Amino acid sequence: MIDIRALREDPKGVKAALARRGVAESEVDAVIAADVLHRARLSRAETLRAEVKTLSRSVGEAMKAGDAARAEELRAQSRSLGEEERVAAAQADTEWEKVHQGLLYLPNIPADDVPPGDSDADNVEIRRWWPGQASGEPEPERGADQTVPHWEIGEALQLLDMERGARLSGSMFPLYRGAGARLLRALTTFALDRHTPTYEEIRPPTVVLTETMVSTGHLPKFVDDAYHLERDDLWAIPTAEVPLTSMHRGEILEESALPLRFTAATACYRREAGSAGTPARARIRQGRALRLHHAGTSP
Repeated sequence: MIDIRALREDPKGVKAALARRGVAESEVDAVIAADVLHRARLSRAETLRAEVKTLSRSVGEAMKAGDAARAEELRAQSRSLGEEERVAAAQADTEWEKVHQGLLYLPNIPADDVPPGDSDADNVEIRRWWPGQASGEPEPERGADQTVPHWEIGEALQLLDMERGARLSGSMFPLYRGAGARLLRALTTFALDRHTPTYEEIRPPTVVLTETMVSTGHLPKFVDDAYHLERDDLWAIPTAEVPLTSMHRGEILEESALPLRFTAATACYRREAGSAGTPARARIRQGRALRLHHAGTSP
């Protein structure tokens, strides 16, 4: 989530940066406008609250002085201002909800060296690598056998059984068998062993609370990509990053405890609901991924 202070202190810079990600200025302006209203109404509510407290003290003073009429008059003023304060506070809460929701939908600011672009066609190729490159060998041409989709190779080698996977769970859920299952297990073990003990291995839950998904920016923006277990109000994780990032959510950590490094291999569940126009095989995906999470800086 973008720090609200960045929007307050450098709105033009934020809008220029987000424009590189296709965000319209009006989306940023809406958050800024709601923030201005929120602060104005919050200030109004706080001012009214202070006036109510002052009147309450005056009521007590009038009662001590035996001036019942004056005390009743002050009470009436206090009740009127109290109602105004409640309205102003409710309005401030409404505007803050707009600010919060707007910030949840705005993407992060890209790094300065990230090139602008609207699609994969705008991606900048940094480098290529192939065996023999260092010794000056030319880049080999790919033969027809090297352009076969991975799912066809997997089925031909009996590593994947897409038909039975679909029979069990529906379209696009893979079933690994035989050497395919062993290969998946071996690669997972290799990856975890490669990154430990530098990273602490974690075995997190694969379903999480709504606030856990919100904390990593997956909700509400990507709700259509997520799998929701309505009965228990839990979400199947789209990546191990979700539980790893939230392990210390809400805690204040001592600098001496940093950095924190975690790694996990989990099943990952997400729909590719936003992938209109891409091959159907990529639209609903359930995979297994290794995730590394590094929090903080070296002390």
